Amino acid sequence: MGDTQRFYDETEDFVKSINQYDNIDFVIHAGDISDFGLAQEFQWVHEIMSKVKFPYLTVIGNHDLLANGRKVYNEMYGALDYSFEYGDYKFIMLNTNSREYEFDGTIPDLIWLKNQLEDNPENKKVIVISHIPPFDGDFDPDLEEAYAKLLADDPNVLFSLHGHRHSFSDDEYYDDGVRYFVTTTTQKGGYAIVTLAPNDAQIEVVNY
Repeated sequence: MGDTQRFYDETEDFVKSINQYDNIDFVIHAGDISDFGLAQEFQWVHEIMSKVKFPYLTVIGNHDLLANGRKVYNEMYGALDYSFEYGDYKFIMLNTNSREYEFDGTIPDLIWLKNQLEDNPENKKVIVISHIPPFDGDFDPDLEEAYAKLLADDPNVLFSLHGHRHSFSDDEYYDDGVRYFVTTTTQKGGYAIVTLAPNDAQIEVVNY
């Protein structure tokens, strides 16, 4: 789920919807927690998201980098790039908000991403998650091809998951075997449930 921004009532509705489930491992907020990067916005959304009965994790969105948003995000959630392993899977959480760095070639940090993909001695399946998808105009166009190639060249990569576009899309965008899924905003009353199994992986769209 993602793009909560100023959609507080709609995010409350998301919480009611997701809490109807009993078998969710964790929730991922795909960025744009806030609208203007203000501490109060982050706090309001966190108060709502804290009512989810499952843990929630985040990636940073472009709106979250406005004003003092980066500092607030760091203090509330930690690093802008991080990874973790859960069961048979490795999750790589990445800052892809290139426009907020004036397309200077540093975001996304592809060296860090490459290292994370290579640091997988058990060959766990990999899910890469970020706010802005590589085919969006806010992603550094000079890094798009390299990002897609990193994922396509790694046989362990299952998905690249995103928010930002305020609508659902689901496509093998580069015809290279990598599935790109974009979730919608809470304003539009939707999210997706990702189900991972040893020999299967499914993404189900939920509208509430």
